[in-house]
Amino acid sequence: MIMTEKDQLREELNEKLVEFFDRFTSWESSVIESENMKISDAHAIEILGHHGRMNMKELAGRLGITTGTTTIAVDRLERGGFARRVRAEHDRRSYIIELTEDGALAYEEHHRHHLNLAGEIASILGEDETRAFIEILQKINEHI
Repeated sequence: MIMTEKDQLREELNEKLVEFFDRFTSWESSVIESENMKISDAHAIEILGHHGRMNMKELAGRLGITTGTTTIAVDRLERGGFARRVRAEHDRRSYIIELTEDGALAYEEHHRHHLNLAGEIASILGEDETRAFIEILQKINEHI
């Protein structure tokens, strides 16, 4: 099979994406394991720490997972003392999820690891490349 230049470029992009994903997942897993939680729990903490308290549906939407899967993650966070459910003021049938003090500390710790990684990436790219990389990531995030 003869590959066109476009096909070859797509293949190379695929290889680099898979390599990046594997390396990033490995890095994040090592950070999460040191914090004794699952990746989905850390992602929920990251979102709640960054955006503040929210209902289950909004949290699920930001995580990109179902509300059922989010409920399981929130259950684990509650058992671990990282989050709590409080009744919504406007609708007593629903709950708002918020971080506890331990959850806020976990967010700060995890976020610090992310900032360190971002700093490492920025240091090897330089300022103009970092800006371009941010724009590229933004474009990709809007379409996947």
